[in-house]
Amino acid sequence: MKSTRPEGQRIAIAAESLYLANLLILPGIGFLLLLALAFWGREGRAPLAAAHLDQTVRASLWAGLLLIIVISAVMAIAGAGAMYVWTLVILYFIVCHTTLVLLGVFGLAKALAGHCWRYPLVGPPLPGGCPQAKRHV
Repeated sequence: MKSTRPEGQRIAIAAESLYLANLLILPGIGFLLLLALAFWGREGRAPLAAAHLDQTVRASLWAGLLLIIVISAVMAIAGAGAMYVWTLVILYFIVCHTTLVLLGVFGLAKALAGHCWRYPLVGPPLPGGCPQAKRHV
């Protein structure tokens, strides 16, 4: 019996799962595994797989930038001694992290459905040939 899965769906699901693992249970390790998946066998990849891999790598880089660098900068500028700084940092982390996780869950749902999807604001353009892709300029 022939599989009805779109070509590249397994890699797309793995990419979105590793993105979420990086944010939730394996920070750093999930990102390294995602990078390995993204650069292993890069040539001749199905558009669905290429789209999800490109999106998750770019979103992971932005997640690190938004979470680590911004919080470090706030702490360096405002100091770590004031209670309002900790309140601001915790609130920022919760809002930013939750948004990144929610986008990852949405990306995983799209991968499970066999659709391409672009992460808002940070995602690169989708490759040609993506199934059911809405193109964003």
